Amino acid sequence: MTKKARVLFHFQMMLLMMLIMVQNGECIWLNLPKSGRKCVTEEIHTNVVVLADYVVISNVHIHPTPSITTKVTSPYGNILHYKENATNGQFAFTTNEAGQYLVCFWADDPNQGGALSVNIDWKTGIAAKDWDSVARREKIEGVELELRKLEGAVEAIHDNLLYIKSREAQMREVSETTHSRVAMYSILSLGICIAASFAQLWYLTHFFQKKKLI
Repeated sequence: MTKKARVLFHFQMMLLMMLIMVQNGECIWLNLPKSGRKCVTEEIHTNVVVLADYVVISNVHIHPTPSITTKVTSPYGNILHYKENATNGQFAFTTNEAGQYLVCFWADDPNQGGALSVNIDWKTGIAAKDWDSVARREKIEGVELELRKLEGAVEAIHDNLLYIKSREAQMREVSETTHSRVAMYSILSLGICIAASFAQLWYLTHFFQKKKLI
């Protein structure tokens, strides 16, 4: 292997590792109860693309497959996706709020049959981007396309670092506020105990003097 080939190989490996680090795509299986709902949550920061495909599978192979209702809500309760009588579907959105995004599924008719499972192909961030469409639209391929993916990976890492920094600042502020309140309550409690002790001492002294015991 030539020196140039080794450099290109190491560059490709580094690119692959960075893409793996920032990509967030996973396949989730949920077993739905006959009554009630099953939910999955993920904490996502702002300006992140979310793409998910889901399909319903009957565990007892009932035909036609029983339908479900799907509901996706933001951290502040805004409905981002709602679909009834579905056996499969897709939802996609760009986050405007940072926090826990909630996806819930439940059977439309609990008496339709046996247990159901839902398979969710959940992707966020750079993993949700359609690079094939980007390559066709901008007429890029090969190393140029890989460099574009690397650029997206770097931007995603930068955004994640900024989000982590902001969360750390919020946690530090909450910690400092809690610490100051605990200190204030401790001082207040100590003052109340001292005042109560002096009040008890004064009362007992006055009581014994009144009884002429001292």
